[in-house]
Amino acid sequence: MMAHIIAIALGLTIDRIVGDPPNWPHPVRWIGTAISTLTRRWNKGANAYRNGFLLVGTIALTVFLIVYLVVALAYSLNLFVGIVLEALLIASGLAQKSLKDAAMDVYTPLIDKDMVLAREKLSWIVGRDTAGLNESEITRGVVETVSENTSDGVTAPLFWAFLLGAPGLWLYKAVNTLDSMVGYHNEEFEKFGFASAKTDDVLNFIPSRLTGFLILIMTENKQALSLHQRFTKWLQDAPKHPSPNSGWLEAATAVQLGIELGGVNRYRGVETYRARMGIPIYPLEARHIHDTVGHMQRVTIGFFILFVLGGVLLGIA
Repeated sequence: MMAHIIAIALGLTIDRIVGDPPNWPHPVRWIGTAISTLTRRWNKGANAYRNGFLLVGTIALTVFLIVYLVVALAYSLNLFVGIVLEALLIASGLAQKSLKDAAMDVYTPLIDKDMVLAREKLSWIVGRDTAGLNESEITRGVVETVSENTSDGVTAPLFWAFLLGAPGLWLYKAVNTLDSMVGYHNEEFEKFGFASAKTDDVLNFIPSRLTGFLILIMTENKQALSLHQRFTKWLQDAPKHPSPNSGWLEAATAVQLGIELGGVNRYRGVETYRARMGIPIYPLEARHIHDTVGHMQRVTIGFFILFVLGGVLLGIA
């Protein structure tokens, strides 16, 4: 267990400093290729719903077994080799630096009042239409994305790494990739993507709520609310989100920053409404992007410490 903790700590450090160099091969691309290939073959006819479950089982189990065998082989050769290889696999499955960089790519032109570039950079990380958005709406898009992906891209992979090592992290990443590719409520994927979407919801259930709670207790509350007040507002707002998990992150962020998230979004010109969360004490401004990135970094450290302490108390670390 101690070797895995060291590997996780090293992986976190590598991801925080190096991130994912764009020209390096990345396992998610290989997983995505496999998903695309099987989707073309299996997403058809009356068996689409059943085949969706088959897809999840095939991809998740294959990824888990491959990573398990690679890590086991590395540890059988040498403890140091095992720790380093597992750390690299963990680092490649985390998104601290890439999430920060994506946010700051919008933050910088927003601070410089280059709205055209800020909207363009925002369009790289959100699905909503960005043309014509003002500073407040651009900020909201980034804050919601960073907040939601603090769990999806960082703490949820960590959660499964603590439980099952690098194989667990990559099982989660495989399911998360499945959800991002086929887990849509549309005509093409309504049946086929059902299993992917629901499995991702299950794997994120605990990490999202735990991460939201850590945001509430580990970051500065700009409204000077008591913990009870923060917790109450969090519980009220989180279930409003259409996702069963994302609301627990966004609601916590809104409470801590004294801002309001949610509202009107447009997707390919079609207007949709998302329930509002938080109390708009402060108007959304570029500085809130910086604050949300800080939340992600602080909570990641807290998440790691929490699980190490838990392992010590349980006598398994």
